[in-house]
Amino acid sequence: MEQKQLHNPLKSIMPIHRIPINKLSPEALRGVINEFISRDGTDYGAIEVSWDIKFRQVRDKLESGLAVLIYDDESETTNIFLANDPLLKGLTDC
Repeated sequence: MEQKQLHNPLKSIMPIHRIPINKLSPEALRGVINEFISRDGTDYGAIEVSWDIKFRQVRDKLESGLAVLIYDDESETTNIFLANDPLLKGLTDC
């Protein structure tokens, strides 16, 4: 499957790419998910949720297409967004 590049009209300022999860090794995907859920601000509400449950929730959303991996060339970071995130709706496929 070919990597789809996403961009906005200001491509030179914020080039980003959608990364299909099947392009990552299981170890790399696990690392991306673990890093994502370890960030400050990834709060799961008033009820404490175990790391394993958080991991499965994120992985399941990625596998089902409800979430996507995005790589930002400028910051050289990978992020996970909900597939219907308004930020992504403003972008077009190349």
